[in-house]
Amino acid sequence: MIRGEFVIAISKFIADDIQSRYQIEDDTLKIIPRGADISLFNPEDASQQAANRLIKEWGVPDDTPVIMLPARLTRWKGHEVLIKALSLIKDIRFFCVLVGDHDTKRNYKSELENRIKFQGLTNRVKITGHCKDMVSAYKISDIVVSASVEPEAFGRVSVETQSMQKLIIASNIGGSNETIIDEKTGFLFESGDPKSLAKKMMRALTMDETSLKKIGIEGRKNVIKKFNVEKMCFSTYSEYKRLIN
Repeated sequence: MIRGEFVIAISKFIADDIQSRYQIEDDTLKIIPRGADISLFNPEDASQQAANRLIKEWGVPDDTPVIMLPARLTRWKGHEVLIKALSLIKDIRFFCVLVGDHDTKRNYKSELENRIKFQGLTNRVKITGHCKDMVSAYKISDIVVSASVEPEAFGRVSVETQSMQKLIIASNIGGSNETIIDEKTGFLFESGDPKSLAKKMMRALTMDETSLKKIGIEGRKNVIKKFNVEKMCFSTYSEYKRLIN
């Protein structure tokens, strides 16, 4: 990892980890955060027709807030934490979609389906599988959850969600602490704690439209300023050019 003349870390979390493991020179290490394509993940340009197709495909009920966890089906992504949290807010109307690949995780998928059934959430939580149109997936979601129980190196979901002006609720570990401004562009909850997540989701589900819109606007501003893919590419190019020169 550190044999090059220059090392790029995608977040402060990763930079700190590199330093703690290898103690490299400060001027050899630079943080260049990953970025989202703000022209692609743009709510103004997202197709309503495509979104409607996805609503029909997933069987989303009318006039029901949509909660989405976009992540491949693997234990550290926190699906079980979300399912438990949802069981604590049954009195509030919602429809939850677990979006992500599961072809190689069939046993885990079955385990999650059993947990959903056990919690009495069969008609309210759906495992959708892979989604090719994530722009529409974000568009039809009211709340996006990143429930990882191990730190995300960066956390692309949190940034894409903010770029789409949607409310993100994420674990307070890893890169999410850097990409989300807690209480301004989204909410952070205690990692691995279903009660903490349930509390944040209940708050989000009962917020007025004006407050939700304000968080969405601040979220996109945050991404444009700090996590724009063009800025990431330019910073990387500049460092390559500096080394070559």
